[in-house]
Amino acid sequence: MNEQTAIIIKGLQKFYGDVHALRGVNLEVKKGEMYGFLGPNGAGKTTTIRCMLDLIRPQAGSIGILGMNPQKQPVDVRSKIGYLPGELNLEANVKVLDVLRYFADLRRKVVNWDYVRTLTQRLELDLNLPVKNLSKGNKQKLGLVQALMPRARILLLDEPTAGLDPLMQQKVYKTLKNARAEGTTIFFSSHIISEVEAIADRVAIIRKGIIAEEISPSQLASMTMRKVKLRFGKKVDTRPIAKIEGVSLVSESNGLDITLKVEGDMDKLIKTLAKYPVNNFETLHPSLEEVFLAYYKNEEQEVC
Repeated sequence: MNEQTAIIIKGLQKFYGDVHALRGVNLEVKKGEMYGFLGPNGAGKTTTIRCMLDLIRPQAGSIGILGMNPQKQPVDVRSKIGYLPGELNLEANVKVLDVLRYFADLRRKVVNWDYVRTLTQRLELDLNLPVKNLSKGNKQKLGLVQALMPRARILLLDEPTAGLDPLMQQKVYKTLKNARAEGTTIFFSSHIISEVEAIADRVAIIRKGIIAEEISPSQLASMTMRKVKLRFGKKVDTRPIAKIEGVSLVSESNGLDITLKVEGDMDKLIKTLAKYPVNNFETLHPSLEEVFLAYYKNEEQEVC
């Protein structure tokens, strides 16, 4: 590991009985980088993060965090990391402020409480509420604050905006960008393409326990796939529509109602539809797994 590397993983494998959660993950994250870890649910994102923290141990492979081995130096590694788990379980009757004090005491580190209050105000989190009165979104905010407040050298965030509304997501993105500007390395998992595209410097795509590809956020646009439902004012010949590049016909009902799958740019479809009597146009965003199945449709790799 060189001085510019924050995280390096080589050949990481993790089995749960017959289930191969990780099948040889390789990746490298530079210091000060915002690194997106993109994949559908069950792809191996959380397992990878837990191995990085030595919360679970792999059967094979190696991990380096700031030049340290998490298995040999777990306390030292965790002291350098702010961690948001995918599911944060907390005592229901404890107030938010006391939860944060507890995490600060665990680290045996003086926390800048002015910074903590800035975070809670920005994320609109009431310090005096008990955990049992928090919504799912507010519990997520609490998890984010406890991860951010020590201003650790590395942030490991498992689905950081889960349960948050779009406006709050934008506030979280800005907060993470501020942390990166201060030199923090941020490794975050997500199953939302637009989220990774918005804030990541680089993206690793994990699928079926391996890194399928490492790309730039701008390249994610080529993976875009949508479903479009159309209703026409009268019966039409839909064959010219199905011949548009990147467009395929999913279903049709009497030339009045059709469902299309559109890969990539929508421009050609929109221009063609201008010639038709369109009564209704609805765009549906498929799951990330559907996008991956379309994007990797020619992949010959064995799926297990």
